[in-house]
Amino acid sequence: MTIDILRCKYFSKMRGRKRTKNPIEFSEILWSWVGSFIGVGAVSLVFFDMVNQVDKMMLIGSFGASAVLLFAVSNSPLAQPRNVLGGFIVSAFIGVSAYKLFSHDLWLASAIAVSTSIAIMQLAQILHPPGGATALIAVIGSDDIHSLGYSYVFLPVGMGASILLCIAIVINNIPKKRSYPQYWV
Repeated sequence: MTIDILRCKYFSKMRGRKRTKNPIEFSEILWSWVGSFIGVGAVSLVFFDMVNQVDKMMLIGSFGASAVLLFAVSNSPLAQPRNVLGGFIVSAFIGVSAYKLFSHDLWLASAIAVSTSIAIMQLAQILHPPGGATALIAVIGSDDIHSLGYSYVFLPVGMGASILLCIAIVINNIPKKRSYPQYWV
């Protein structure tokens, strides 16, 4: 094959397919809103009022991404309890480790944290995309985040993920058309 043919095949993959319409019922949108509001609200309440941490980064951005998975696409394998808890915990641990080992080169620590988290989550079959952000936050977070060391794995990560997961189990089983989780292990 010539290079032109190979190049053509390669770039043709990027055309995509025709988008099919997949209308979402209003009740699904409403339950996603209710669940994410209660879930993120509960995590925020715990960290801002009960734990009383100064650093707002205790409410890590990856909790928002998990809320999307848990309440809008809860049937996804990426949103199942094993993936949520495992993905968060493993990625937090890897992120803290990457920071401790490579804090002198944050670009390197960031790349190692995210890519290693992805690989380990895939190997362990606990892929949860917000885990990549969780690992990155451990590296690029504030001094308050860095001072937590490995306790970052438990607070805020483990606690926040557990709160979101518990609320997802309750909320996603209220509507007749929803059932969560699809599996535990």
